[in-house]
Amino acid sequence: MVKDKKIDPVCGMEGHIKTYGHYFCSENCIKKYEKQHHIQAEDKYCPTCDIGKGKSWYKQPFYLLIIGSILLFIVSYYVKFLNPVFDALLDYLKLIWWAILLGFLLGGIIDRFVPREYIEKYLSRHKKRTIAYAVIFGFLMSACSHGILAIAIELYKKGANTSSVVAFLLASPWANLPITVLLFSFFGINALFIVFGAIFIAITTGLIYQVLERKGMVECDKCKVGEDRQVHNNLDIWADVSKRWKKYKFTAKNIKEDVKGVANGSWALTKMVLWWILIGMILASFARAFVPQDFFMKYMGASMLGLLVTLGIATIIEVCSEGSSPMAFEIFKQTGAFGNSFVFLMAGVVTDYTEIGLIWTNIGKKAAIWLPIITVPQVILLGILFNILL
Repeated sequence: MVKDKKIDPVCGMEGHIKTYGHYFCSENCIKKYEKQHHIQAEDKYCPTCDIGKGKSWYKQPFYLLIIGSILLFIVSYYVKFLNPVFDALLDYLKLIWWAILLGFLLGGIIDRFVPREYIEKYLSRHKKRTIAYAVIFGFLMSACSHGILAIAIELYKKGANTSSVVAFLLASPWANLPITVLLFSFFGINALFIVFGAIFIAITTGLIYQVLERKGMVECDKCKVGEDRQVHNNLDIWADVSKRWKKYKFTAKNIKEDVKGVANGSWALTKMVLWWILIGMILASFARAFVPQDFFMKYMGASMLGLLVTLGIATIIEVCSEGSSPMAFEIFKQTGAFGNSFVFLMAGVVTDYTEIGLIWTNIGKKAAIWLPIITVPQVILLGILFNILL
């Protein structure tokens, strides 16, 4: 079933514009693909130039969720029965509007000024520091858990080892810069425990995968067991940054292009993840309005049963990382169990059947099977620890 999905090779979301043998979710992703593959101007594809090609705006989830959310906001204000939903939605908007805007802006800046070549260079060496590089680059990526999948698989195809791909996948959804800002808007300083917990799991899992690679227990087409793979990449990043800086001219034209590039990147990220945030807010608002607090305390409290129930719910509900944040905050608000919120957030990544399925089909079944075996116990243990300490 995973193979039948029309996945955008740039952002990882479901595509609907067919060109270059792929399906793309937006014209912005097509432009990035053309730039990466050095496609000449006369050969470039313009989906907006051909009437009828692509998906009409009113058929796209982003616009449908925007319209639906506005209608829900209006209806819940006037319908007395839904007033608690309106109050909850308003509380969430007041809490996170600034984080959403700042996150999208940072994502646009990263998209414009951090070349993908920098990321690809350091993910092929079969060394411990490669895992650190993978986590750092995961922090720099501004895509949700779904959007990061295609990037990770592309890195694997270009030479990244299985272990670095897994570490990259685990670090990106919860340790990336825009999400860090969003988490701080919900949890305050305690958001650091989520970020560092995700980084810890990414690093330990990546190191365990390196051991499995050496023993031949997971697939790794890009590495030789027991040997350090030589990477034929002469790119000197610091020299390249210095060269770009010296070459750059602060002219009105360049600044205008950069502002436009940041805006395009921010808008592309907005279309990719905002509708997931809206889904999360709506689910959390209905949960606050209609799910009795007794349910949260009895079944999702700071106990082993509560952790397991939270793990099960997070496994069933496949929501993008940004969309999981409001629901995780609601769990914390209702139960006071910070560890359960952490489990809810992390379990949505480590047990995501889309992620496991793509690893299965693109890297191998052993690499996919080991992912939940290695990560779920770590998530549970950190959840227990956070419940005790926080």
